[in-house]
Amino acid sequence: MTPSASPASRLQAFHQGTVLPAHLLALTDGLKLDRGRMRALTRYYLDAGAGGVAVGVHTTQFAIRSHGLYEPVLSLVAETIADWDSADAFKVAGVTGPTAQAKGEADIAAALGYDAALLNVAAFKGASEDEIIAHCRAVAELMPLIGFYLLTEVGGIVLSRDFWRRFCEIDNVIGIKIAPFNRYRTLDVVHGLVEARAEGRVTLYTGNDDHIVLDLLVPFIVPRGEERVTVRIRGGLLGHWAVWTLSAVELYRRLRAAQESDSVSSELLALDSIVTDCNRAIYDSQNDFRGCVPGCHEVLRRQGLMVQTRCLDPQEVLSPGQLELIDQVYRDYPEMNDDAFVRENLDRWLA
Repeated sequence: MTPSASPASRLQAFHQGTVLPAHLLALTDGLKLDRGRMRALTRYYLDAGAGGVAVGVHTTQFAIRSHGLYEPVLSLVAETIADWDSADAFKVAGVTGPTAQAKGEADIAAALGYDAALLNVAAFKGASEDEIIAHCRAVAELMPLIGFYLLTEVGGIVLSRDFWRRFCEIDNVIGIKIAPFNRYRTLDVVHGLVEARAEGRVTLYTGNDDHIVLDLLVPFIVPRGEERVTVRIRGGLLGHWAVWTLSAVELYRRLRAAQESDSVSSELLALDSIVTDCNRAIYDSQNDFRGCVPGCHEVLRRQGLMVQTRCLDPQEVLSPGQLELIDQVYRDYPEMNDDAFVRENLDRWLA
């Protein structure tokens, strides 16, 4: 086993930008934690070149908490990363609920060696932004914090530009996952970051599964007094990248190379609509994303990484017509999947 990379070196890699799949949950036919396939999923993400994983987030299913699976799942993933000689992997723990619950989850994550908490504030719907900021400060006292602007269709709440300024002023905030699937709200995060003068300390990650390519290509130019501040989204923390992860890593490397050379081809720009079209099917956009997690499960089931598509919540199922749409993107964009990579390595990951 390789020696553990230091927290400082992992944090530096996070700030440079990387691919962070939002880890899915492998369940048996009886809807129990499938430890073998859960380990295989983690190994798949790491071998595909991801810089780490996010666990206990939306795609891991929020219901793991009510099923007593939060700590077992986080523990299993952390153990798998250590055993797979991936000491440099950046581990993000999803943290949610009222302040007492969120602090309890952060304590668990910190004890298991996670590097940061991705804080979901959906439980504060109807609360004032002052209350939400106080909540964020309380959790930030326990471990480094990544903000999470979650789309409203899956429980997120609208947060103002001023909220994001105040959030970025919290000392232990290291990043923000921007995932409102809304360009205006994405701009609010960027402007709040710049107003807080935190662009050198807080790193932006895209979670906008409908706009992945352009988020990672297009710079934001934000006025601040007489200045014009250039900000870029440096990485992706995405449920969409929890499937076809090898292809996602390859795409990310191409996008970062284009960022650094300041030269973007029309072919690369055209990938924005292709990736979004794939996400339309897998994430079930036509049904307000109700089938997004089962859609990801279906891709992994076809590859053999999962045995079935059901979720802990019996209401969370594939939508009518979603299977046909997934079939269609497989036909239309065969270059986007990583089925061959999975076939070559599946037995080793399941061992």
